[in-house]
Amino acid sequence: MLRIFAWDNGKLACLEPEQAAHAPWFDLENGTPEEVAFVTRHTGLALPGHADLTEIETSSRLATDGPVLTMSMPIVTRNADGLQAGVCGFVLCPDALVTLRFTTSAVFQQFPSQPHAIAEPVSAFIFVALLEAIVDRQADALEALRAELDHLSHKIFHHRMAGKARATELELQAIMITLGRSYDTISFLRDSQLGVARIAPYAATATNWFPKTARHRLESVQKDVSSLNEYSTHLTDKVQFLQDSTLGLINIAQNALIKVLTIVSIAGIPPTLIAGIYGMNFHNIPELNWTYGYAYAWAFMIFSAVAPLLWFRKKGWL
Repeated sequence: MLRIFAWDNGKLACLEPEQAAHAPWFDLENGTPEEVAFVTRHTGLALPGHADLTEIETSSRLATDGPVLTMSMPIVTRNADGLQAGVCGFVLCPDALVTLRFTTSAVFQQFPSQPHAIAEPVSAFIFVALLEAIVDRQADALEALRAELDHLSHKIFHHRMAGKARATELELQAIMITLGRSYDTISFLRDSQLGVARIAPYAATATNWFPKTARHRLESVQKDVSSLNEYSTHLTDKVQFLQDSTLGLINIAQNALIKVLTIVSIAGIPPTLIAGIYGMNFHNIPELNWTYGYAYAWAFMIFSAVAPLLWFRKKGWL
C-alpha cells in the first residue's frame, strides 16, 4: 500500500498518485513492485528491499550516498496475537522522505492526523517527527507494561498474603505466561530503542543539509531514548523478580503436596505392620482365639494411624 503526503496549511494532506510530483513523504507498507517503481521514478531514490532492511550490522542499517541517507530500525507492531517485531526503513534526502514497512504500524497510521511542528525542508522535519512519535509510543508501551507488572505484583504478594489463600496451579501458570510475554515486549521495545538511538545521532551528523532546529530535536530524542533504556532495565529486573517469586510459590506448593503425601504414607505404616502381623498364618498366635480379636485388631490399626496424624497436627506440620 502506498500513501503520499504533502504539508499543506499546517497539516499533512494525503495526495493522489497523479499529485505526487513534489510530495515530501511517500509511505510504503508492503509495497508492490509497481508501487516501488512509482516511488523510485518520482523521487529518484534507490529503495532497499526487505532483506537489506533486516541486516543487523550498523554499516548495513546506516548508509550515506551524497545527500541521501538510508536507515533502518526495528519497530514494534501489534496484531491479534499481541506485540511482534517488525522493521522500518527510511530513505531521506532534502526533497523527499520514503518510509518502507512490511507490517501495519499504529504510529504511522495515526501520524498524519496528529499536529506536528514542520518547517523546511519538510522531509527532514517529518522524519524527526516520526522518530519522536515512535519514542512516544515506546514510552506508552512501557507505562502500560509497568501497570500490568504492578497488578501482577499485587496479585502475587499483597492479595495472596492478605487473604491467606493459596494460588491455584492455573493461576500460577497464567502468571508465568504473562511474565514471559512481558519479557518479550521489553525485548521488542529495547530493539526498537536501540534502532532510534543509532539513527538519531547519525542523521544529525551524517550530512550538512540537515537543519539545525531538527538536530536539536534529535538530541532531545536521544535523551528520551536513554531514559527509556534505563526504565526498560528496571522493568526487566522487575519481571525477573516476579518470575523468581512465582517459581518460589510453585516450589512451595509442590513441597506442600509432597509433605502431605509423606505424612499420609507415614501414617499408613503402623496399620500395615499390624495387619501384616495378624495376617500371618501361624497356628500358635495368642490372639487367634480371642472373641473380640478382630475388633481389637481394627481398633489397634485405626489408633496407630490416627495417633501420628494428631501428633503432626500438634506440631503444625499438617
